[in-house]
Amino acid sequence: MSTSSSASAPAGPPPDGHPPVRRLKARHRHEPHRVATPLELFFDLCFVVAIAQAGVQLVHAVAEGHAGEGVLNYAMVFFAIWWAWMNFTWFASAYDNDDVLYRVVTLVQIAGVLVLAAGVSRAFEDHDWVAVVIGYVIMRVAMAAQWLRAGRSAPAPESTMARSYSVGVLLCQIGWLGLLFLPEGDRGWLFLVMVVLELCVPAYAERKHPSSWHPHHISERYGLLTIIVLGETIAAATVAVKSGIEENDALGEVLPIAAGGLLIVFAAWWIYFVVPVHSYLKSSRQSFLWGYGHYLVFASAAAIGAGLEVAVEQAVGKAHISEVAASAAVTLPTSVFLLTVWALHARHFKVGLAEQAVLPAGALLVLGCTFLGAEAVLGAGIVLALTVAAGVVLTALRTERERREEAPTA
Repeated sequence: MSTSSSASAPAGPPPDGHPPVRRLKARHRHEPHRVATPLELFFDLCFVVAIAQAGVQLVHAVAEGHAGEGVLNYAMVFFAIWWAWMNFTWFASAYDNDDVLYRVVTLVQIAGVLVLAAGVSRAFEDHDWVAVVIGYVIMRVAMAAQWLRAGRSAPAPESTMARSYSVGVLLCQIGWLGLLFLPEGDRGWLFLVMVVLELCVPAYAERKHPSSWHPHHISERYGLLTIIVLGETIAAATVAVKSGIEENDALGEVLPIAAGGLLIVFAAWWIYFVVPVHSYLKSSRQSFLWGYGHYLVFASAAAIGAGLEVAVEQAVGKAHISEVAASAAVTLPTSVFLLTVWALHARHFKVGLAEQAVLPAGALLVLGCTFLGAEAVLGAGIVLALTVAAGVVLTALRTERERREEAPTA
């Protein structure tokens, strides 16, 4: 994630569209008109391929009655995808100069996530993590190379930060490779240790000199991935509903799930984007907590799509689980999404107990919908729609009250 406020934005690529290799230096934290680049959007879309693969395998595991193992594998794979994405995003916010070498190294990271995606099914089904680990290491070594490049011509404090990042990332990859040689029963403990070490690298590297990430750019990048993940959720649910109707002639069974799922995704989008979160990202401490917490936002958003697929399969008799378990596959990640979005940024823009209670109360009511039988998903969708409506009304009432209080008296 650099406060090198004296650094200026690098010049844009020349008219021929092929920027030369040039110095990788920190961009200004308050650079105007900073937006996501086409390369960053391409990066996101390729990463969602891996997210989709993880979602597919989660569906299979839950539908076959192996929810515990499936959720654990999903959490592990999703961490690898999310952490590589997040590190690239913060680095790009600080140093993206869009030259040839930067583009090539970024494309190498994309290749790494595609290798990871290709190994997801074997990781879930056969506990073969070779491709997942190799893909992850490819992405992280490429990231370390970017940090080395950034530190080559930077002033002393910034150079130390960049080298700390590079060394920390490379050392962690040695630990991840150890997963390939340990007995299956010991891999979980090593995974937890490596997660902690990876999470500590940014905090250690930036202890004396923070990177010059751009608040508006960062909030846009996170928002874009949220949109793409929610879009993938809709796509996965649509395929499941289509299959349920065409293969099982079960329009009556899947229609409530389709309607409820659509309401859930629409409400999730609304709730996430209702506040201007870039105005909250003012310090490194806030940004670290906010950035790390998005693991749950992204993972739960993607899991909602998997849950909708499970609900459809259970409704048409293809899943070997109970109706309550299938409903929980939707309501649990939906509740996690609501609570996490509230904790990360929505609560900072709410005034008064009533506004603060809307999202937590909505999450509890969604959990309660788990026991509504065939109408559970539809009930959860209606609850989320009402949650959005309550938030809109309370905000409007507060705004009107503040307007009246500020208006000059006659």
